[in-house]
Amino acid sequence: MDETSLKSLLEHLPVSWWEADRELRVIDSGGGAFDDTVTAQRFLDTVRKELPGPAAAPEISHWQAQFDGRVFDVNWPLGVPRQGRSRGLAVEVGPPPAGPRRYDAFADLAPAAAFIRDANGRYLWANHAYAHLYGTTPEHIIGKDVADVDGPADAAQVLGLDREVLDRGKPVRHTLTYHRFDGTGGQAVGHRFPVREGSQTCVAGIYIDISDYTRALRQRREAEESLHALRDHSGLPCALISAGGRIQQASAAAAELLQTRLSDLVGRRAHTVLAPAPELPGLHRSWLDLIARRSRRIQTTVALVDSRGHQRRARLHLTTVGRSADRATSVWAVITHQGIAHEPHPPLTASQVRILSLLAAGRSNAEIATSLHLSRQTVDYHLSRLRDLLDAPTRPALVARAYVLGILAPQAWPPRSATACHPHSVT
Repeated sequence: MDETSLKSLLEHLPVSWWEADRELRVIDSGGGAFDDTVTAQRFLDTVRKELPGPAAAPEISHWQAQFDGRVFDVNWPLGVPRQGRSRGLAVEVGPPPAGPRRYDAFADLAPAAAFIRDANGRYLWANHAYAHLYGTTPEHIIGKDVADVDGPADAAQVLGLDREVLDRGKPVRHTLTYHRFDGTGGQAVGHRFPVREGSQTCVAGIYIDISDYTRALRQRREAEESLHALRDHSGLPCALISAGGRIQQASAAAAELLQTRLSDLVGRRAHTVLAPAPELPGLHRSWLDLIARRSRRIQTTVALVDSRGHQRRARLHLTTVGRSADRATSVWAVITHQGIAHEPHPPLTASQVRILSLLAAGRSNAEIATSLHLSRQTVDYHLSRLRDLLDAPTRPALVARAYVLGILAPQAWPPRSATACHPHSVT
């Protein structure tokens, strides 16, 4: 076989040959083991580092070397030419001997719990996260049987799942419960799948402990149930309103107050239950402050309108809940101190409301006229007009109607207008 035929044959075999100069720079190379001269040079540089000096081992011309995860038999006299050029040959003989795998460190320190067991339930490998579930270290688990690590009930479950994986030969995803080393219950979710370890088929698993997550979900569900019970049984009209102003939740008392069905109230725009009133611009500004979290709670008075068109005054408490990008996601609205429902009447003037407050304080018509710098006839006219508007035949009835209709603030003395209580921040 001539040299050309030999080179052609070597190109199809897991072999590399090279020719190097005195400085061990590859002049020529070939074979099917490496794709180019650059790789051959890297190989040459690598295997040289594994050799002792010629004085220590002058007879070395054949040894085994590892390169890029592969094992080669190397024939290269001393690896260093005494003069002129040197030639060498490397034959790939297989994978490296058993030892630490490339991703062992990664798997060992991964936050997900992972293990490998043989078909008899003996641990071949476990990482730190898995051992932590049992309050120990991997060294105290590897080599033990499942029954030595888990209690009888858990061990039976584990072995049953292992057998299912081995019988099906396919990965299985599931959620399982187990007992922690301190006796508390735990829950994990993940995959269990068959793997080859040497000549045997084993079971591997990767799991995430979701005990804290499921506990948080349960606590949240219990808190929501308690909140719903409080909302529905407190008797207070209340609603959860989105930042965009839409009613997301509402109590039965709120639906009853507005004379509508609860299903019709949820999803409705909140401003549609407010009657036109002078305080609405101030309420809108306060709402923007709440959503921007410049305020957390607001108290004010509003005029509500029900499905029959009747209006009533009420005290409104607004409190922000939730937060997203420095904005409140929703607001709880609670109604207290309700006035009685009444037919809409023309809004009272500032003078008329002031007259009502002085009248409620026990002032006579003459004293009211003096206080407001009005004539006695003007005060008499306003009182007559107010009796017609509020359907009150006498002075005491007029005062009483002013309070039950929410015109005067029920908790203020001296008497004053409820609408004069502009929205204000509590915190």
